[in-house]
Amino acid sequence: MTDTDTTTLSEPTPPVEHVDVLIVGAGISGIGGAYHLRQQCPDKTFTILETMDGFGGTWRTHTYPGIRSDSDLYTFGYRFKPWTGAPIATAEKILTYMGEVIDEHDLDRHIRYNHTIERAEWSADEQRWTLSVTRTDTDERLRFTCDFLWMCQGYYRHAEGYTPTWDGMDRFTGPIVHPQTWPDDLDYAGKRVVVIGSGATAATIIPAMAAEAGHITMLQRSPTYFATGRNANELADTLRELEIDETWIHEIVRRKILFDQSQITTMSAQHPDLVKAELANGIKEILGEDYPLDPDFTPTYRPWRQRIAFVPDGDLFHAIADGKASVVTDQIETFTETGVQLTSGEHLDADLIITATGFNLSVLGDIEFVIDGEPLDFSRTVGYRAMMFTGVPNMAWVFGYFRASWTLRADLVADFVCRLLTHMDELGARTVVPELRPDDADMAIGPWVDDDNFNPGYLMRSLHLLPRQGDRQPWLHTQDYMTDKDELPAADLDDGALVFK
Repeated sequence: MTDTDTTTLSEPTPPVEHVDVLIVGAGISGIGGAYHLRQQCPDKTFTILETMDGFGGTWRTHTYPGIRSDSDLYTFGYRFKPWTGAPIATAEKILTYMGEVIDEHDLDRHIRYNHTIERAEWSADEQRWTLSVTRTDTDERLRFTCDFLWMCQGYYRHAEGYTPTWDGMDRFTGPIVHPQTWPDDLDYAGKRVVVIGSGATAATIIPAMAAEAGHITMLQRSPTYFATGRNANELADTLRELEIDETWIHEIVRRKILFDQSQITTMSAQHPDLVKAELANGIKEILGEDYPLDPDFTPTYRPWRQRIAFVPDGDLFHAIADGKASVVTDQIETFTETGVQLTSGEHLDADLIITATGFNLSVLGDIEFVIDGEPLDFSRTVGYRAMMFTGVPNMAWVFGYFRASWTLRADLVADFVCRLLTHMDELGARTVVPELRPDDADMAIGPWVDDDNFNPGYLMRSLHLLPRQGDRQPWLHTQDYMTDKDELPAADLDDGALVFK
């Protein structure tokens, strides 16, 4: 062969595997969805594609000190599997719990780890989805097809957290670490640590690091509401003393927690000053009556507009009371070589800076979606019961609750998807797509979330990427479990909002 000879080799076509239902993500939603699918639609074939090398989602990727739930496990746990430990649980115990679900229901054989989806294409002619996938441990290119796509990947980008850009960050000589990408070998023993942020992550990291660090300072732009209490459930403990079956305990305690949460939400809206005072009293019990709560623990927003962070056993405030931690409410002017210069003129000396500043929202797992050859602009769709979307066939997305446990809605969505799949079989339909009805023509269209109702930074930064909602059912995104638990099981699948073919 001469130097000018060329041989063109076409790339081999990736193998194709077909299933009835393809679940994206082996986190809390995906594992729960797989369980419900096996129980309610046992004849359906399914596969779970997971980009990581194991199950767990958040509880696998987050490894910072003290990583724990910020919801009680009686409601964050599945309704079908009793939780028997402390209400607020470590990531390790949550992973153990999920692993038991996988083992008890033979789900592991359905999960494909290290499978990253790049593209999802819907074909009306074929009435199915085709997914372009890379197996990250072998670089093998694969294709999967499915009749129904169930997006259970969560709503934030696991690979990177959100860190604002501050002046002088390149001058700081120590490490700057985001909790979402915590280094395994990070040494903070005896060091001065500044944690930027005031949410649940900061409230978790600070007490976990306080005993070993020299001193740790929570630097916040504005305060957050915190609730304190024992990491125990008295009702559950009493029922166990009475030797009640754990299945009963789980359901009874779960209902009591949900009732209490509903009452608190109502009180927050109707009597916000009373709720503020009660939250402040919990902090004073640990820090003392003479500790000034203003400005560090006096938020300016109403209690229900952002999630109230629960501090189990008040550990954050005990760290402050013991002098191992402190709080500063101020603005960052610039980073320096040795810390952070604040607009007030104060300088915070630091050997290590942690940016507990939130996450980047990921819309549909950052997968490229194409509908009959046209790229999907998700922000131009309207949500059907906040789980399906106008113009997007045979697809559901699990989007949980902001103020309540994510899993509550994951269970409800799973019931709905299984009922929908059964209904399609009964009709002999292969396609279902939400469409606005003639009666919806004059409907007011608004953002996915009303920012007067809920407005955390991560959501406000990405609201323009999310779908829209209407002003009536089934186009509302209520974020209200007490409403959803009654309405979703009773939803009329033949009211014209879902078009079957």
